[in-house]
Formats: sequence, C-alpha cells, structure tokens
Amino acid sequence: PELFDAARKRLDQHLAAAEKRGAAILRLDDLSGGFELSSPANQTTKQSKQSNNSLLVVSKSDRVFAKRKTHYRTNAAIGQGPRLSDFDDLEPGEYVVHIDYGVGRYIGSSEIVVDGRRSEVFTIEYADGGKLHVPAAHAHLLSRYVGVKGEAVRLHRLDGKRWEKDKKDAQKAVTDLAAALLETQAKRETVPGFAYDVNCDGVEAFPYEETPDQVSAIAAVEKDLAARKPMDRLICGDAGYGKTEVAMRAAFIAAMNGKQVAVLAPTTVLAEQHFETFTSRFDGTPIRIESCSRFQSAGTHAGTFQRLATGACDIVIGTHAILSSKVCFRDLGLIIIDEEQRFGVRHKEFLKRLRATADVLTLSATPIPRTLYLSMTGARDLSLLRSPPRERVAVETRIVRDSDETIRTAIESELRRGGQVYFLHNRVADIGRVEKRLKSISPEARIVVAHGQMDSRTLAKKMRDFERGEYDILLSTTIIESGIDIPRANTILIDQADTFGMADLYQLRGRVGRSAQQGYAYFLLPPSGIIDSEARERLAALKRHGGLGAGFNLAVRDLELRGAGNLLGSQQSGHIAAVGFGLYCQLLKRTIAMMKGEKVKEVIDVKLNLDFANPRLPYEYIEEDVQRLSLMKRFAEAQDVRIVKALAAEMKDRFGPLPDEAKEYVRIAELRVLCAAASIDHIDVKGTRAVFYKTGSREVFKVIDLKGKTADRKLTELIAALRNSI
Repeated sequence: PELFDAARKRLDQHLAAAEKRGAAILRLDDLSGGFELSSPANQTTKQSKQSNNSLLVVSKSDRVFAKRKTHYRTNAAIGQGPRLSDFDDLEPGEYVVHIDYGVGRYIGSSEIVVDGRRSEVFTIEYADGGKLHVPAAHAHLLSRYVGVKGEAVRLHRLDGKRWEKDKKDAQKAVTDLAAALLETQAKRETVPGFAYDVNCDGVEAFPYEETPDQVSAIAAVEKDLAARKPMDRLICGDAGYGKTEVAMRAAFIAAMNGKQVAVLAPTTVLAEQHFETFTSRFDGTPIRIESCSRFQSAGTHAGTFQRLATGACDIVIGTHAILSSKVCFRDLGLIIIDEEQRFGVRHKEFLKRLRATADVLTLSATPIPRTLYLSMTGARDLSLLRSPPRERVAVETRIVRDSDETIRTAIESELRRGGQVYFLHNRVADIGRVEKRLKSISPEARIVVAHGQMDSRTLAKKMRDFERGEYDILLSTTIIESGIDIPRANTILIDQADTFGMADLYQLRGRVGRSAQQGYAYFLLPPSGIIDSEARERLAALKRHGGLGAGFNLAVRDLELRGAGNLLGSQQSGHIAAVGFGLYCQLLKRTIAMMKGEKVKEVIDVKLNLDFANPRLPYEYIEEDVQRLSLMKRFAEAQDVRIVKALAAEMKDRFGPLPDEAKEYVRIAELRVLCAAASIDHIDVKGTRAVFYKTGSREVFKVIDLKGKTADRKLTELIAALRNSI
C-alpha cells in the first residue's frame, strides 16, 4: 500500500503538470503489462471522437517512469549462506577435515553393503593407512582442507589423540583472536551512525525485477542503513550479477536522506560507465551526480570539489582522485567501493579513516583473501549474489598455446556471428607489434588500440567508438578488466595468460558472455616452454570453475593457493595448518557469535537407524557422481525444513520427477532436520518399535508403536512425532 500511494502521488503530479488531472483512474491490482482498446474499426473518425471510448491501461512495468522489469524465476535453495567449499570440485588425493577425526586424504566415493543395505560413502584415508567410510548423509561433518602455503600436511591417526589436542589449541587461539576482532568492531559501533529512512519515495520505480539473492542483499543493506551504527558490508557476486543494482539502491536511499555518496572505481573506464549508469537511473530525480576522473579537466574537478564542499553535489563517482586531500565533503554518508583489491595500500589507509564514521558498501567478484576471511568468519557482513541473470550462459574457457591459427579461428568465429573481440596484451611498449600481427592474421577486421597511457579524450573516444560497433577488435591493456559491459563483445583472447593472477583472469573472462550469447575466453600460453606450477594451478582452477556464479569459489581457491596462514600472522599460522582453514573459520565464527551473546546452532550428528529405509539418491536418477554427491552434501548441511523442500524442488527442476527412492531420501533429510530442532540425536527403529533418544545421553525421550504401518506411513509417524515435540 505504501508503494501504491507513492505511485499515485507521482502520477498525480505528472497529470497535473500536463493539465490532465482526472483523466486517469489508479487501481491496485495484479497486472503483468498494459494494453489499449481502440475504437471499433467500423466507426468513423467523427463518431470515434464523439464517443471517446478508447481505453488505455498502463501498468507499473510499462515504460512510463522506468523500463519494463525483467522477470526472473529460480528454484535455488533458500537460506544456505556461504559454504567454504562444496565437493563439486573435490578430486581424489585432495585433503579434507572430518570434525571428529581430523585431516585425511579423500580417496573417492563408492557404495558399500552394511547390514544388507547398500549405502553411498566418502572414503577418507588417515595416517598409517587407516580408512574411514563417511555416509553421504553425514557429509556436513566434512570440509575441504585449506592449509598454510609451504607447510607439509600432517595426516591424523584414526585412533590418535593429536586431533583433539589440535582442536583444543585452535579453540583457545580463536578465543583470543575473536576478542581482538570484536574489540575493533566494538570501537566502530560506539561511533554514532546515521539511521536512514529506507522507505524513500521513488525506489519502487527501479526498473529491474530482482533475483532472489538481490532481494536478500537489498534487504540486508536497508537493515544496515536503518541501524544506528555504520555499515560495513561486502557484496560478492559474479560479473553482471547485479552488484551495481544493489549499490544504486543504497546510494538512492542515502541521497534522498540528504547524505552525500562517494562511489570509488579502480579504473577511469569503469568510473565513466558507473557515471552513465547512475545518471540514466536517477534521471528525473533531484539527485545531482558528478564524475571525477582523468576524463575531466582540472577546472571541472575544482568545480566538483567545490560543490561537494557546499553540498550541491549528492553523488560523486570517480577513481582515486576522490581520495585527494583537496576533496572535502559537506556530509558524507555512504562510500561504495567497487573492487577494493585494485586500490593501493595508501588509498586503503585513507578508506580506513573514512570507515570510522561513514557507511561502507564494498562490491567484488573475487574478494582478496583477507576480505573474504573477515566476511566468512562473521567479523564483516557478507551478502552473496549467486543467482545468475535470466538467459545467462556460462563462458567457455579454453587454455591453448599461442598460434596464428588459434587466434584467426577465434576471431573469425566471433565476427561471423556479428560480434566483437577483445584482445588483451598488457605491455604498452610492444602493443604496436601485436597490432601488426593481428592485422596480418585478420586483415579484414577493424582494429582499435586502447591503453592507459593515452590522453583521456583519445581513450574515451576509442572506447565509445568500439562500443558503438565501429571496430571489430579492441586491442587493449587491463584497462578493460573491471566493469566494462559491451554485450556484442563475446570473445576475449588474453596474451601470456600465465603471467596474470587468478582474480585478474576471472575479471577479464567476465567481460564476455554478459548477454544471452555464448562467450568464449582464450587463455593464450607461450608457444613453447614450461609453465610454472602455480600458474598451472591458477589456470586449472579457472577452467574447473567455469560455470555461473563461480567467483566465490575461485576466491576461496585463490586463498588456498596463496596460503591462509599469512592472513593472521605466524601466531595463528600453526593452528590453521593443524585443523585447516575451514574448521578454523567455523570455530572463530562460532566463538564470535557466542561472545556477542547470539544463539549458536550446534552441529548435531543425528543417527537414524531405520530398518525399513535405505536413504540414497539412485545412480539411475542422477548419473553424474559430482552432481549427486554435491546434492547429498547440501541435504546433509540443511538446518531448515524449507531448505530441504527447496532442494527437492531444485532436483525436480534439474533432473525430472523424483523416483520413490529420492522421495524417501528427501523425507529422511526432513526427519534429520526435525531431530536437530527437537534435540534428538538418535532414532532407533526395529520392527514395530521406534525409540527417540535425547541429545548427548542415552535417555529415552519417546517410544512410539509402528505396528501395521507401511514404510511410507512409518516415516509419516516419525515426522509427526517430532513436529509435535518442537
């Protein structure tokens, strides 16, 4: 109703300005789009004018105040939160951590027969050749091991005491660290923040239908802004997943509350693109937006700085020029930082000082390990955007040796379908040589060169010309790395890809495939020679994580390759090596929550001995081992019945109607969740008798009679008994 009243007010204002008040009727109803009923065709023009019986129906989604919204549908499971690492990419030979037994080596998955029933298990090898078979239903007790770079991994013994000692030592260390982190956080929270009115007139006119993850992120940001403490939130999502959309909502709220907003981008090109996006979106509002980068003159900068000081400028978008000592804000309320890892140490120190009083929203596709770590442990707020835009297709990654034939094939394939090509060469000194080579390989292609050493007017013109389609190939340095959005450019070739970092390559790959067209990323390696091992691992990770929404997983993999130990210094390094970074984060997050006085959910290993059931997802239903095991792990991790039901809906959407075995598996997953909620850690069903045991003891909580019940009816009775106990 509030949004409806705001829409009525805005429409009345427009009609009054056009002297058409009373010519429209506004009603609240469900309508996907507008339509027009014209006068009957057999009426004369005179009759039509006299009867005036034409009807025009306009809905909110029509092009009146904004573009039509893009509708979005998803079956993604709700409320899952970030997981350090799924088993999606876990390969035999890699290390895992079992919360009860310690660090082991993952051997693989298989089916074994226990008490006459086949069960799927993960097999983990420990020191002295010991093997542990972990049922897929208990996969939530496993996490991927991320250690300290340069230190050998020490496997634990299945019957040894070292694991319990390592866990206790790590818990003691994280308790001290949690206290230090909370002290820093507490100091920040004692600074009185500004509580924004988030119900601003005009937000309803934003044109795009949000993805489920965007809805959650926007709600979290609004909650942060409405609180009386400064916000410090990281929005992590793939290129094109709507991080800027979330940022614009926050900027709009801040500006409409009379606060100023600074939007920081690492490159001039990205800053200009943000400026165009914000200007287009806020057209028709009283918000004044200005740009501050090397595309503007010194005189223009001086005028912008003056208006920031007087409050005449509401939102300023720019590069590190905004961080100049000459800039003085009249009332800075919100800082939006796009790809913070691209800024230097001096700039980050400046931002730390601004963070003391202003709200901060950081956007990143692949956050730096420390940022990722602080977010994962709960010391910094995190929102993940994992829902892909509608019709988005994953970019195909090809790692190939550099050759004229490879380059020619890639360029010709893209040009034949009417697209454009990025060719990235990151050395200005010999970029002219590469231009000559491209001209000899594809003489018919129109090539434009762009790099950061060009004067601003020339660079801006070349980028605009390429965007308008006047050139086929953009030969550039990494100035295109962040934020460039040209839907027609769907092939990128990266020269000497082995010399780039993982985050750089991921960002560059994100420049293509930003529409419904298939994107292609060619990572070109030297024609001959050996590639060093770290470069091979980076490229292999990018190849493996080529699907949609891979940015978070790549950031975790980047953390693995760099090593987690250097995040917190040598004092914590040994504990991370002993228990693994994943479990270390879990311990720290749990300790921080307890110190804050929050309710902590304990991991309950529920044992279900059901003689009538054999919970498994059949091979015939999900043939791909990786997908089946990943889903089983997600079911095992579920802590809410809604998540179980959402996962079941996702399975049905992806693999078709659930067979009876899969339906039973889902219901047993629901039973396990209800057991945890009712503090039951063991159900024993033999014959007609079901016994429920309280968590942590052999105390019998309840006994029910299942005589004469079918297997399906027995499950129904068990679930009903638990629901009545909660």
